[in-house]
Amino acid sequence: MHDYQAPDALLKDRIIMVTGAGSGIGRTAAKTYAAYGATVILLGRTTSKLESVYDEIEAAGHPKPAIVPMNLEGAAVKEYEEMAMTIEDNFGQLDGILHNAAVLGQRTPVEFYDPETWNQVIHVNATAPFLLSRALIPLLRKSSDASVIFTSSGVGRKAKAYWGAYAVSKFALEGLSQLLADELDDERHNVRVNSLNPGATRTNMRAHAYPAENPNTNPTPEALMPIYLYLMGPDSQGITGQQIDAQPK
Repeated sequence: MHDYQAPDALLKDRIIMVTGAGSGIGRTAAKTYAAYGATVILLGRTTSKLESVYDEIEAAGHPKPAIVPMNLEGAAVKEYEEMAMTIEDNFGQLDGILHNAAVLGQRTPVEFYDPETWNQVIHVNATAPFLLSRALIPLLRKSSDASVIFTSSGVGRKAKAYWGAYAVSKFALEGLSQLLADELDDERHNVRVNSLNPGATRTNMRAHAYPAENPNTNPTPEALMPIYLYLMGPDSQGITGQQIDAQPK
C-alpha cells in the first residue's frame, strides 16, 4: 500500500474533487491525480492559488481541471447544493473526494482557547466536510467505483495537550468517516470511505504547528502520493471504514 506503484492510467476518466487544493498536500494530490488521468475539481478558498494549480495541470497536458472557489467557513447549505447540481450538469457523477481542507487554530490550553476560533476550526474541519459530503453523496452513488478519503491526524486518534479544536475536529472527522463507510456500504459496494493520517509532512500547517522543527526532517507531500493514489484508485476496492496512516509506524 505504501510502496504502491500506480499504473499510468489509474484514474483515467474519473472525476475527483480535492478540497484545500491550493496548497500543501491538497495541491500535490490534485496534480498527482490529474497526472494519472483524472479530471480534478479544485476546491479552495483562494482563487489565485487554484488558478496556479489549474495552469500547472493544463501545462502538463493532463485532463482539464475545474475550479470551485469556496470559503468553507462561510458557505451556506444552498451553496453546497448548487455546487453539486453544477457538477452533475457538467460531469454527471463523482468518482472520488479527497477531504483535505483544514485550519489549525490555536495551540493553547482549553481554558485559554478563544471560543470564536474554536467554532471556526470545528466548522471548517468537521461541519464543512459533512455539508460537502451530504451534497455530493448522490453523485458518488452514480459512480461504479467511488472513493472518499478524509484527512485525519494523529491528534484526532489520540488527543494531545494544547491541540484544542483541531484535535477535537479530527476526532469528529474520524466519526464521520466511519459513519459514512457504514451507511454507504450497501449491496452495490460502489462507495468506499476511509480516513488517512498523513503524519508529519513538509507543509505550511506543520511549520506553524512546530515552528522550532527542521522541516527537512519530514517527507514532502510528493513522497506520500503512492498511498493517496492507491486509496483513490480501483485497486483499493473493498477497503472501507479503515483508519490508515500514510507513513508506516
